[in-house]
Amino acid sequence: MTLHAGGTFDIDDWEAEKPYDEQGGNKLTLAHVRKTFHGDLVGTSTTELITVESQAGPVAYVAVEHVQGILHGREGTFVLQHSAGSEDGTADTQWLRWLIVPTTGTGELAGIRGVGQITVAEDGGHSWSLEYTLE
Repeated sequence: MTLHAGGTFDIDDWEAEKPYDEQGGNKLTLAHVRKTFHGDLVGTSTTELITVESQAGPVAYVAVEHVQGILHGREGTFVLQHSAGSEDGTADTQWLRWLIVPTTGTGELAGIRGVGQITVAEDGGHSWSLEYTLE
Protein backbone atom coordinates (compact mmCIF):
# COMPACT_ATOMS: atom_id res chain seq x y z
CA MET A 1 0.00 0.00 0.00
CA THR A 2 1.31 3.45 -0.95
CA LEU A 3 1.35 5.99 1.86
CA HIS A 4 1.34 9.77 1.43
CA ALA A 5 3.20 12.24 3.63
CA GLY A 6 3.78 15.96 3.53
CA GLY A 7 4.91 18.99 5.43
CA THR A 8 7.47 21.75 5.40
CA PHE A 9 11.15 22.10 6.13
CA ASP A 10 13.49 24.83 7.28
CA ILE A 11 17.00 25.26 5.94
CA ASP A 12 19.05 25.65 9.11
CA ASP A 13 22.45 26.00 7.50
CA TRP A 14 23.74 26.43 3.93
CA GLU A 15 27.51 26.46 3.52
CA ALA A 16 28.54 26.92 -0.09
CA GLU A 17 32.17 26.42 -0.95
CA LYS A 18 34.04 28.40 -3.56
CA PRO A 19 32.97 27.28 -7.08
CA TYR A 20 35.14 24.37 -8.18
CA ASP A 21 34.50 24.63 -11.92
CA GLU A 22 33.75 27.72 -14.03
CA GLN A 23 33.75 27.25 -17.79
CA GLY A 24 31.76 28.83 -20.60
CA GLY A 25 29.73 30.98 -18.22
CA ASN A 26 28.62 28.02 -16.09
CA LYS A 27 29.55 27.62 -12.43
CA LEU A 28 29.54 24.40 -10.34
CA THR A 29 29.55 24.73 -6.56
CA LEU A 30 29.46 22.25 -3.68
CA ALA A 31 27.18 23.11 -0.74
CA HIS A 32 26.56 21.48 2.65
CA VAL A 33 23.01 21.89 3.96
CA ARG A 34 21.23 21.07 7.22
CA LYS A 35 17.41 20.98 7.45
CA THR A 36 14.65 20.48 10.00
CA PHE A 37 11.46 18.72 8.82
CA HIS A 38 7.93 19.40 10.08
CA GLY A 39 4.62 17.65 9.37
CA ASP A 40 4.28 13.91 8.73
CA LEU A 41 8.08 13.70 9.01
CA VAL A 42 9.65 15.23 12.12
CA GLY A 43 13.41 15.17 12.01
CA THR A 44 16.64 16.55 10.61
CA SER A 45 18.91 15.96 7.65
CA THR A 46 22.33 16.66 6.24
CA THR A 47 22.79 17.13 2.50
CA GLU A 48 25.63 17.45 0.02
CA LEU A 49 24.62 19.40 -3.10
CA ILE A 50 26.30 20.25 -6.36
CA THR A 51 24.67 23.35 -7.79
CA VAL A 52 24.77 24.55 -11.40
CA GLU A 53 24.50 28.23 -12.20
CA SER A 54 24.40 29.63 -15.73
CA GLN A 55 23.95 33.14 -17.04
CA ALA A 56 20.20 32.58 -16.46
CA GLY A 57 20.86 32.08 -12.74
CA PRO A 58 20.64 28.92 -10.61
CA VAL A 59 19.40 26.25 -13.05
CA ALA A 60 20.04 22.81 -11.51
CA TYR A 61 21.34 20.79 -8.60
CA VAL A 62 21.89 17.17 -7.65
CA ALA A 63 22.17 16.05 -4.06
CA VAL A 64 22.29 13.19 -1.60
CA GLU A 65 20.46 13.77 1.69
CA HIS A 66 20.61 11.66 4.86
CA VAL A 67 17.34 12.00 6.79
CA GLN A 68 16.85 11.01 10.44
CA GLY A 69 13.45 11.26 12.05
CA ILE A 70 9.96 9.94 12.66
CA LEU A 71 7.74 9.42 9.60
CA HIS A 72 4.10 8.69 10.45
CA GLY A 73 5.15 7.45 13.88
CA ARG A 74 8.00 5.22 12.63
CA GLU A 75 11.54 6.15 13.63
CA GLY A 76 14.63 5.59 11.51
CA THR A 77 16.79 6.96 8.74
CA PHE A 78 16.87 6.89 4.94
CA VAL A 79 18.69 8.59 2.07
CA LEU A 80 17.12 10.82 -0.58
CA GLN A 81 18.58 11.40 -4.03
CA HIS A 82 17.65 14.82 -5.45
CA SER A 83 17.21 15.87 -9.06
CA ALA A 84 16.25 19.49 -9.55
CA GLY A 85 16.43 22.26 -12.05
CA SER A 86 14.81 25.03 -14.01
CA GLU A 87 14.82 25.73 -17.72
CA ASP A 88 15.44 29.45 -17.23
CA GLY A 89 16.28 29.95 -13.56
CA THR A 90 12.70 30.86 -12.58
CA ALA A 91 10.20 29.09 -10.32
CA ASP A 92 7.75 28.78 -13.24
CA THR A 93 9.89 26.14 -14.99
CA GLN A 94 11.42 24.35 -12.01
CA TRP A 95 11.26 20.72 -10.98
CA LEU A 96 12.47 19.36 -7.62
CA ARG A 97 12.23 15.58 -7.25
CA TRP A 98 13.30 13.03 -4.65
CA LEU A 99 13.95 9.33 -4.85
CA ILE A 100 14.31 7.32 -1.66
CA VAL A 101 17.47 5.32 -2.32
CA PRO A 102 16.48 1.63 -2.03
CA THR A 103 18.00 -0.35 0.86
CA THR A 104 18.92 2.80 2.85
CA GLY A 105 16.06 2.66 5.36
CA THR A 106 16.98 1.78 8.94
CA GLY A 107 15.10 1.14 12.17
CA GLU A 108 11.34 1.20 11.74
CA LEU A 109 11.87 2.68 8.24
CA ALA A 110 13.81 -0.35 6.96
CA GLY A 111 12.50 -1.31 3.52
CA ILE A 112 11.18 2.17 2.69
CA ARG A 113 10.94 3.05 -1.01
CA GLY A 114 9.32 5.97 -2.74
CA VAL A 115 9.41 9.28 -4.54
CA GLY A 116 8.63 12.86 -3.64
CA GLN A 117 8.97 16.47 -4.52
CA ILE A 118 9.76 19.86 -3.06
CA THR A 119 7.72 23.00 -3.72
CA VAL A 120 9.12 26.48 -3.16
CA ALA A 121 6.53 29.14 -2.35
CA GLU A 122 6.75 32.74 -3.56
CA ASP A 123 7.87 33.77 -0.06
CA GLY A 124 10.76 31.25 -0.22
CA GLY A 125 9.17 28.71 2.13
CA HIS A 126 9.66 25.03 1.31
CA SER A 127 7.03 22.29 1.40
CA TRP A 128 7.48 18.63 0.55
CA SER A 129 5.37 15.62 -0.37
CA LEU A 130 6.34 11.96 -0.39
CA GLU A 131 4.68 8.79 -1.69
CA TYR A 132 6.23 5.71 -0.14
CA THR A 133 5.86 2.05 0.71
CA LEU A 134 7.31 0.05 3.59
CA GLU A 135 8.14 -3.62 3.15
